[in-house]
Amino acid sequence: MRKIFLFLVSIFIFGGINFSTVVYAKNVHRINNQQLKEVISKMTLSQKIAQMYIITTKGTQSESAIAIKQYQPGGIILFGNDFKNQTKQNFIANMQNYKNQANLSLIIGTDQEGGTVSRLSSNPSLTNNKTFASPQQLYQAGGRKGVVKAAGDTAKILNSLQINLNFAPVADVSTDPNSFIYERSLGLDYKQTAHIIKEEVAQIQKNKVAASLKHFPGYGTAGDTHTGFATTTRTLTNFENSDFLPFKAGIKAGAQTVLVSHIFVTSIDSEYPASLSPKIHQLLRKKLKFKKVIITDDLSMGAITKFAADKHISPDLLAVEAGNDMLLSNNIVDGTSSIVQAVKNKQIKESQINKSVYRILKLKRDLGILNQKSIKNQQRN
Repeated sequence: MRKIFLFLVSIFIFGGINFSTVVYAKNVHRINNQQLKEVISKMTLSQKIAQMYIITTKGTQSESAIAIKQYQPGGIILFGNDFKNQTKQNFIANMQNYKNQANLSLIIGTDQEGGTVSRLSSNPSLTNNKTFASPQQLYQAGGRKGVVKAAGDTAKILNSLQINLNFAPVADVSTDPNSFIYERSLGLDYKQTAHIIKEEVAQIQKNKVAASLKHFPGYGTAGDTHTGFATTTRTLTNFENSDFLPFKAGIKAGAQTVLVSHIFVTSIDSEYPASLSPKIHQLLRKKLKFKKVIITDDLSMGAITKFAADKHISPDLLAVEAGNDMLLSNNIVDGTSSIVQAVKNKQIKESQINKSVYRILKLKRDLGILNQKSIKNQQRN
């Protein structure tokens, strides 16, 4: 240990080094990219596909822990009921137990936007009765600094509760009070929103919580996809000059994930909603140069269940075909089966699955939840 310390001191004196390098130099057991690839090479196809699922909890905490152990999903998402009727100590213990059931640890996410979408508000005792104002309320009270500070403060709370993914910030832009997404947006123009989103991402992720830019490619004035279809006829050029700006800013700031909505953008793809559209995902990868984890919006939403029913197609399979890395879906058993069959039929390349799992494991590593012990757990199973 003394030798390592002296070595680092000598680098400071003679060569210069940035702080992030020192952090990684101290962590001599950090998993490198080659090790991640080796882990993936030893996983079965079903195990890899399971990593692509973010599922909800069901029943009691004990039943949820059993489900995590049985299905080995990549992550879970918590809703209001998951926070209720628990002390902070009990909640943290339950989250840690969930992680312990997963061989490759567990992404634990929630929607904590503030305002009308605030899961933490379901149990004020977990946050010392803190209130979570909406982005617009924060901006009106404290301007840009108020919004950015709240993003960091919320991330600290989530991290203290063992939650490592916040499905926020909302990067949608709306200045129309009548639009579906307005009250969840900042209510500002594209450039103002982009500036704030960039800073929010940095504040969230410095607290070891992954940010999720949503809802790509941007709702604008489109309707609510929770209950049915929402469509926009705006052109790609219009999106590039407006809605894409906050997403580009967040991506440049290092956002770890982007969540894709179920909106139909007919000028880009008139056949599939964004979450199931290869064309939309290619835009995100190539034009916006996003290289990290893409997540679907909830595949049980009305827009998607109706689409799947009409087409007699598995939305999970379509989501993978489109290029999503992770699926917000509870259909992990049937979904995995259909995706496995699609790989066997050469409908989907296994190399695509491998790339998605690689991105997921990199995310887990960067969040500090994937370590050498996790790898050994996976190799034993």
